[in-house]
Amino acid sequence: MRVAIASDHGGINIREEIKGLLKEMNIEFEDFGCECETSVDYPDYAQPVAMKVAEGEFDRGILICGTGIGMSIAANKVKGIRCALVHDMFSAKATREHNDTNVLAMGERVIGPGLAREIAKIWLTTEFEGGRHENRVNKIHQLEK
Repeated sequence: MRVAIASDHGGINIREEIKGLLKEMNIEFEDFGCECETSVDYPDYAQPVAMKVAEGEFDRGILICGTGIGMSIAANKVKGIRCALVHDMFSAKATREHNDTNVLAMGERVIGPGLAREIAKIWLTTEFEGGRHENRVNKIHQLEK
């Protein structure tokens, strides 16, 4: 598995925490920034991650900003992306099992680093169930046409 990860200025601390988790899990990743604590525009960091995932260069993406909302909205504008904003472990599992999400968004001002690690770990290790959910995901693909 290859993971693209990025944050804006509001998500730097959790991004570093998740990079540590990825290293522990021996998951290859690339960090797309940002490298500053001054205000930046989250779409500038969501777009490259979403594009790389949509193009198949990376299997999954993880985006972090202050709330996760902006990153998730921006990522979902890219065709082929199913980004879920997640702040609890149940949703982390469900969004992979039922929605086959390929990008995870979280908010550093909403959750702490420990919970963010648990959410990311669950999301990274949970497989898509397929079955009845596959038809639903296919309907999402049809909406993009």
